[in-house]
Amino acid sequence: MTAFAEHDLTLPGGRLHVYDSGGPGRLTVLWHHGTPNLGAPPGPLLPLGEELGIRWISYDRPGYGGSTPVPGRTVGDAAGYATAVADALGVGRFAVLGHSGGSSHALACAALLPDRVLAAAGLAVVAPFYGDDWFAGMADPGALRAATEGRAAKEAYEASAEFNPAVFTAADFAALKGSWSWLDSVVQPALGAVGLIDDDLAYVAPWGADPAAIAAPVLLVHGEDDRMVPAAHSRWLATRCPRAELRLTPGDGHLSVLDHAAAALTWLADQPSSDSDATTGAT
Repeated sequence: MTAFAEHDLTLPGGRLHVYDSGGPGRLTVLWHHGTPNLGAPPGPLLPLGEELGIRWISYDRPGYGGSTPVPGRTVGDAAGYATAVADALGVGRFAVLGHSGGSSHALACAALLPDRVLAAAGLAVVAPFYGDDWFAGMADPGALRAATEGRAAKEAYEASAEFNPAVFTAADFAALKGSWSWLDSVVQPALGAVGLIDDDLAYVAPWGADPAAIAAPVLLVHGEDDRMVPAAHSRWLATRCPRAELRLTPGDGHLSVLDHAAAALTWLADQPSSDSDATTGAT
């Protein structure tokens, strides 16, 4: 099993808790975690990552785990965090991979860092907020609707919120108990973190990044039965990202779509530019 070095990276606004599998790697992949999660790279993908020669890097988003909260951060701020992490680790160009809201941060990096991001893959991505239709198909949009009313409303909502099992399908629960049981190890320590509030506020605010500006190839994978983030979000993005490939997976929900994460990682490794020198200063 891949081992990770963990350390805190000091930034002007605080610190980021960083994960790194080390080594040069054929391709460096920056993992962007969902909400609420810690940032450890995805355990179920590590064996495949070793086969593909992947170097994993990642970080806890501000307000999670060992990372200092940054109230008012945007989705697009992920580009600054990604740059700081990659520079500190001596990584030049890299691919990005994320799940759920993590995919949003991955796409923002691709839009804002065209000279660094080789390719982007997102599973169950949350699209930029595009009005009331953005909520259509969500089994329980209460948390995100509260976020549209501001921080105070969001904090009040979270103070009494309870998990609604309707957001997950039978396939989701099966994945959580089986192929993606690893999620429990990154979700449980993140419950109650201020990062969740800051994430949801960021999802309903302008990203500060335009998906139409992404020059790199993009893969969007979304379960057609997703009740938490409906597939319409990936459809919306697919019409705006110039080089997007959309894969809708029948029968999958928000978590079971992760059973296609291995195919997404393989897709990243197969991109022509993935064999480029990934060290700082490479072209």
